Amino acid sequence: MTRTRRSLLSRLAPPVIGLVGGQGEFSSPDRTMRRAGRRLLRPGGFAPPPLLRGVRVTARIEGGWHVYEVAPAGPATRRRALYAHGGGWTHEISPFHWWLVAGLARRTGTRFTVPIYPLVPSGTAADVVARTADLAEALVAEAGAGNVTLMGDSAGGQIALSTAMELRDRGVPAPRDVVLLSPALDLSFTDPLIARIQPTDPWLAVDGMRAAVGSWRGDLPVEDPRVSPIHGSLAGLGRITVFTGTHDILFADARALERKAAAVGHPVRIHVEPNLLHVYALMPIPEGARARDAMVELLVA
Repeated sequence: MTRTRRSLLSRLAPPVIGLVGGQGEFSSPDRTMRRAGRRLLRPGGFAPPPLLRGVRVTARIEGGWHVYEVAPAGPATRRRALYAHGGGWTHEISPFHWWLVAGLARRTGTRFTVPIYPLVPSGTAADVVARTADLAEALVAEAGAGNVTLMGDSAGGQIALSTAMELRDRGVPAPRDVVLLSPALDLSFTDPLIARIQPTDPWLAVDGMRAAVGSWRGDLPVEDPRVSPIHGSLAGLGRITVFTGTHDILFADARALERKAAAVGHPVRIHVEPNLLHVYALMPIPEGARARDAMVELLVA
């Protein structure tokens, strides 16, 4: 589904992003990895904001990870969701992620599990996907696969879809839905469409992202589905929904997934916002609000 109108707030987003640094983080391999190293020395905060309306937040340590549970303050349902945050494998979860999770929990009665996974250069795809699958498998055992949704944005979208494939390979019943926001799915970043989109994307740049992936993949080849889920089979997975904008280099990955799903008849729905940016669905703009409304409908359906 493609929208055609664009809000004033969405038009203001690119210059604002440029003012706060834009592609600076990913402008070169050296800069990306140097900043990742600094965060290893001085980690950023990841705790949820102190005031998240209408939810209860708890935390535990599991295998060295902080794992948060965000539950509605009012009546809950059996619905469960696991949310893997984005950040280019180099950034911690942000307030925008927490606001998204809290809003969805409050509006749908869904209880969210939010793992704080290790980042580059210490985190690797094999470990993070396996550990995230452990958490998801526990949700399936607790609530039943039909009540579980896997979600993630950007780098977290890669983790979410790779996790769905890992569960399938373990023989775990498939979570009902996989919901991906501007996901990174082919970490080689070689799709020819990327070069055409790059001049319009104020946020992401291939050179620095490839450096992050070089660390993230560890000993795995970039074609391994735990790194690039576009190379994994969709057989046995639940429904997949993607929210993407055309001024995001990862729009190429969404289109590649759409083609792959069409070739095998797997249910995938792509919400496309023309001229919108990476992770627009998290932004306080009308198009982001529409995307969040659609997520609510998915969770309660």
